[in-house]
Amino acid sequence: MSTKNKFFISCEEAKHICDKTQYGEANFWEKVKLNVRLSWCRITRAYSGNNSKLTKLIKESKIEVIENDKKTEMQRKLQEEMSKY
Repeated sequence: MSTKNKFFISCEEAKHICDKTQYGEANFWEKVKLNVRLSWCRITRAYSGNNSKLTKLIKESKIEVIENDKKTEMQRKLQEEMSKY
C-alpha cells in the first residue's frame, strides 16, 4: 500500500493540472486534487488566478494574424530588397 496520500499533490503537479484544466484536458480526479490543493496553497491559488487572467485576456483580444500567403509574399519581397545590398 502506498504511503502517499492520493489527494495531496505537489505544487508542480498542481500547476500542470491547472494548465490541463484550463484547456479542458483534466479528468475528474485531477480536478478534485487541484481543488484540494487550491484550498490551502496560496502559491497554487496565485498561479491559477494568473492563468485564468491570461486566458481571459487572450480570448478577449482582437489579434489579427497575417495569412500564410501574404506572409510568404512579404518574406520574398524582403529577401529581394536585402539581396540588392
